[in-house]
Amino acid sequence: MLLKSPPLLGFCAYSGTGKTTLLTQLIPVLKEHGLKIGLVKHAHSGFDTDLPGKDSYKLRKAGACEMLVASAKRWALVHETPEKTRDPVLEELLPHLSLEDLDLVLVEGFKHESLPKIELHRPSLGKPYLFPNVPGIIALATDLAPREDIEIPVLDLNKIDEIAEFIIGKYTGIQNSYT
Repeated sequence: MLLKSPPLLGFCAYSGTGKTTLLTQLIPVLKEHGLKIGLVKHAHSGFDTDLPGKDSYKLRKAGACEMLVASAKRWALVHETPEKTRDPVLEELLPHLSLEDLDLVLVEGFKHESLPKIELHRPSLGKPYLFPNVPGIIALATDLAPREDIEIPVLDLNKIDEIAEFIIGKYTGIQNSYT
């Protein structure tokens, strides 16, 4: 049983919208505010975390179902699941994080999971909004003015501090103009 379960916040968008780019800019800002951030990222099948030629790669390829590599500063666990035919759900993945040590878990992808999400939208890509068809979207981050019928907070996708302020206000109790 978990003693502490940090809030989850998802980021959803069509591929190529810039979810990872946004998160790489946002995480340091949230960290500056004292938040310890965990992250779960959906990846397409066949991704690799260790490189060919490295011992961890050789041992995993030799048949280890789990490969944990550790040093003084970091550890990583690779768990092989060749028998699975579907992507995992968040509920299966979250227990692998050190949840008791985190203040917030950001989730990239997993747009159909039941959790609050910020939708990233770039009209220049010619894609429709995910909101309101994807459940849980609590805000829209976009680089152009959205449709007038958007009834959720609208954030400037190019203003990382604005997005961070929204998140901090939602998850730390600090009042601001977006909560």
